[in-house]
Amino acid sequence: MRDLGLSPDVVLVSSARRTLQTLEAISPFADSPLIEPMDDLYLAPGPRLLELLRKSPETARSVLLIGHNPGLHDLALSLAGPAAMAGSAAVAARRMAEGFPTCSLAEFVVATPWRDLAEGGGRLVRFLVPADLPETVL
Repeated sequence: MRDLGLSPDVVLVSSARRTLQTLEAISPFADSPLIEPMDDLYLAPGPRLLELLRKSPETARSVLLIGHNPGLHDLALSLAGPAAMAGSAAVAARRMAEGFPTCSLAEFVVATPWRDLAEGGGRLVRFLVPADLPETVL
């Protein structure tokens, strides 16, 4: 995320141990985001995740959601909507439709206020899976 210049204003993270470990692994961020561990994110379905995103502070330019499948995959497909299959991110959208493995990253641009976010309301910018990343030496 750092290499891509992604630094969220708000992080909504499931209170599950695994997601908190994920957050720890990708921290620190360039800025200090508001981090909100949420029990409601645990195994939440896509529509519930969308509902929680709509409650994001209006001042937040970017929100990182760290949660669980199948809800995250369903949310990503919903945000992209059918238009993504024909747009400039069509290859990424097709890859995303095929699956959303653990530690995937779907980046969207949202043009509406968070409270108005709806299905098809995101423009998919990129979709990355762990296999897309260079191997690191530990």
